Amino acid sequence: MARPLHRGVSTIRISGNSNDFWDSEVKDKTEKEDLDRNRSSDQSYLSLRFPFRLLFPDNSPSKYGTENGFASDPFSVGTPRSRHKLTMLFLKLSLVVIVLLALTGSFWWTISISTSSRGHIFHGYRRLQEQLVSDLWDIGELSLGPSRLKEVEFCPEEYENHIPCFNVSENLALGYSDGNENDRLCGLGSRQSCLVLPPVNYKIPLRWPTGRDVIWVANVKITGQEVFSSGSLTKRMMMLEEEQISFRSASLMFDGVEDYSHQIAEMIGLRNESNFIQAGVRTILDIGCGYGSFGAHLFSKQLLTMCIANYESSGSQVQLTLERGLPAMIGSFNSKQLPYPSLSFDMLHCARCGIDWDQKDGIFLIEVDRVLKPGGYFVWTSPLTNVQSFLRNKEKQKRWNIVRDFAENLCWELMSQQDETVVWKKTSTKSCYNSRKPGSGPSICSKGQDVESPYYRPLQNCIGGTHSRRWVPIEGRATWPSRSNMNKDELALYGLRPEDLIDDTANSKIAVRNYWSLLSPLIFSDHPKRPGDEDPSPPYNMLRNVLDMNARYGGFNAALLEAGKSVWVMNVVPTSGPNYLPLILDRGYVGVLHDWCEAFPTYPRTYDLVHADGLLSLETIQHRRCSVLDIFTEIDRLLRPEGWVIIRDTAPLIESARALTARLKWDARVVETESNSDEKLLICQKPFFKRQAS
Repeated sequence: MARPLHRGVSTIRISGNSNDFWDSEVKDKTEKEDLDRNRSSDQSYLSLRFPFRLLFPDNSPSKYGTENGFASDPFSVGTPRSRHKLTMLFLKLSLVVIVLLALTGSFWWTISISTSSRGHIFHGYRRLQEQLVSDLWDIGELSLGPSRLKEVEFCPEEYENHIPCFNVSENLALGYSDGNENDRLCGLGSRQSCLVLPPVNYKIPLRWPTGRDVIWVANVKITGQEVFSSGSLTKRMMMLEEEQISFRSASLMFDGVEDYSHQIAEMIGLRNESNFIQAGVRTILDIGCGYGSFGAHLFSKQLLTMCIANYESSGSQVQLTLERGLPAMIGSFNSKQLPYPSLSFDMLHCARCGIDWDQKDGIFLIEVDRVLKPGGYFVWTSPLTNVQSFLRNKEKQKRWNIVRDFAENLCWELMSQQDETVVWKKTSTKSCYNSRKPGSGPSICSKGQDVESPYYRPLQNCIGGTHSRRWVPIEGRATWPSRSNMNKDELALYGLRPEDLIDDTANSKIAVRNYWSLLSPLIFSDHPKRPGDEDPSPPYNMLRNVLDMNARYGGFNAALLEAGKSVWVMNVVPTSGPNYLPLILDRGYVGVLHDWCEAFPTYPRTYDLVHADGLLSLETIQHRRCSVLDIFTEIDRLLRPEGWVIIRDTAPLIESARALTARLKWDARVVETESNSDEKLLICQKPFFKRQAS
């Protein structure tokens, strides 16, 4: 192996010597004597010519002298063995040098990396990963051929108000009954792969606040009989000319809601509903909300009311409430926990909501207790609570006694009872649970049962939220709007530092300012304004219902409110990412936990603006069971005609997403971001496609 490495090196001969010097196999006595005689001087000579020789001694016999007495340079020796030794020596030296250089360089490189440098390296890795995912998307699309690149088709007419995961007839066929047929069931076949067209006579909703009181009847699925038969306090409306439904403030309905709200405030011990904020009330969960009139009235008092109701194929409370520009979503108490964290709302309200609170061993009241903050209020209005009716109906009295006794065992304080309305206050201290008589009420959930943010888990028959670090009475929290800006100790409950919230809020403010400058010329094109002027005041506000698909800490919501925008935001925390929904709700906003591979629990044509910052990056990290096209198709279902989509993400993902928008028939453009050169904006508008009358 040594010979080829030294190809072209000639053997060395000494002049006047007839014998070849390299014949080292002949060992005679004279040679040994010469070697012994010159060993000392030769070793000294070698140490001068090549000091590292001493580090790698050669124990094999060799000759350093010649027959005429001259010392031979051992590195000029031409024997095969000498050349082999020479080669090995250089290899050893080279290896040592390489190892020393590598170790030294690695050491200095390691200690020179700062925290920011590591961040850049990780960021670069993430960019490579996202670019790979983007390329794989493109390759996947191309490999599936032209059939996958064609536009998504429109849905049949029966899909106009369809909500995947809510199929009553199919649930009944599967054996669900006793109210469970209205439950949300998301199987693999529940995904929608077509674009929902609006009804034939659909019209763009009236601008806020006009649209709060008047809606187009063709925009919702409701029959004339349902309009004329609506007569309860929160489900009263009237038909107007030009095919409109009115909830106007001039109607008796509004006066009834105002008096009702005033009554509740007095029962709590307040002067009127304007003092709810001072009592620690900001967010209200309205169960079976009618058509949202209770929340519409309280909105002017800076109270945020989330309406939840069962799925309804016609005359939907949720659909009409959303059409009015008020927060709402489909939610059911039948068998699953609501997708809200424990200790989420300051007040729960049920006005003839249709729930039999005395049934199923009080398990529905236990769920109310779970989502209610310590010191929060439960307001129940029902003929069942009317004391005068007890004398005429013993069955009603029996049912009322069951609810009253169970509420007492939950450590609720009965504050007041007037006419058909009862107000309870949840305990502010955990010690009450230990002071109950043994076996007198539901037990406290163990840590394993007490999941802070359940996602449609079965209802639990135990008291939840007691293990949470967020057990803070509403009277001990800052009032709105101060509660949205949490201090250091409050943020520590969620594992955050003040600078985390400050940075998120600052970035969101910049984003809102940029978004508005991009959208304003388009949204307010019929009401032009000069540069620097404020946005036109209502009723010229085209954006009202906003969906934030990856809300993080709720910064986008905070920035919109601080900018004075007349909007409400549904803050969605994806199940695939960090869960900061408790923080969002504690800041005084509304939101929900959701898996974006499933249909969102709402009706088509719900939102004016859909915002997704970093959602694509979040979803690509996970091994998802759905594609980005599936998510975009769901966005199209949620979006109103002429509604807007703003997606902010890394450049490779935005470019890949833009290719999909053509298949959805969206008008799209990519915008560079000034704050981060690695990110881009994808701004899309959904066209208004009309279905032809048959």
